[in-house]
Amino acid sequence: MITYISFLGPKGTFTHEAANLMGDDLIPYCTIPAVMESVANDECEYGVVPIENSIEGPVGVTLDSLAHKFDLNIYGEIIIPINQNLIVNPGCEMEDIEDVYSHSQALAQCSDFVNSHEIQPHYAVSTARAAKDIIGYRNKAAIGNKKIVEIYGLEILESNIQDMDNNETRFVVVSKKEHEMTGKDKTSIIFSIFEDKPGQLYKILGIFEKNNINLTKIESRPSKKGLGRYLFFVDFNGHIEDKTIQDIIKEIEDNTYFLKVLGSYPEYK
Repeated sequence: MITYISFLGPKGTFTHEAANLMGDDLIPYCTIPAVMESVANDECEYGVVPIENSIEGPVGVTLDSLAHKFDLNIYGEIIIPINQNLIVNPGCEMEDIEDVYSHSQALAQCSDFVNSHEIQPHYAVSTARAAKDIIGYRNKAAIGNKKIVEIYGLEILESNIQDMDNNETRFVVVSKKEHEMTGKDKTSIIFSIFEDKPGQLYKILGIFEKNNINLTKIESRPSKKGLGRYLFFVDFNGHIEDKTIQDIIKEIEDNTYFLKVLGSYPEYK
């Protein structure tokens, strides 16, 4: 039986690279909600979407989709280094390049390189689309990963042009399935606190400290219910099947007006 995996396309993106680690039966979708919809509608068993970048921060549409639109589980995580490359048509030299195209995040991650070479940046909907659009143009370049070169028959003129070498993106694998306990797991939750009770967030975080549970991430997002109202996304060590984690969830639930468990899954190695 074929297990289909959806991912944020098109082919040649970093999400495509991450999804390749899951298997070969991959189906690209044009938006993050469309990837999640494909899993919710049983078109695919798994979906792979970006959730945060170490430099650019969280991917808001992924967080919002998990919070408001889809009842899916985070089944796994994938973390890959983001090595950006200057991609050109065969035979092009640096002095030929006048314009460079890529996704806004890729351009931001390579701003020092672009500025130092006095190349005019242009936004594209994806790194893959940028590469496709420069085919046949000697004065145009794209920024993206090595997989784009394989797909479109282009060349890498300069490698690893990102401003910072510790650039990584974290992707989550969403599914209707729940992952069994492995002994080295993380759990992700979302909650909202009572705005009229001072010290509520401090109290919630104290629950983890009291139980000696390590937080690996905390992120706030607007709740979309008015200024000053936020959702808090929290990742922490442990699995929902563990009694201590169950007790923590129950105590948080008693002290918040909204709580959603997004899933427990193995830490990525």
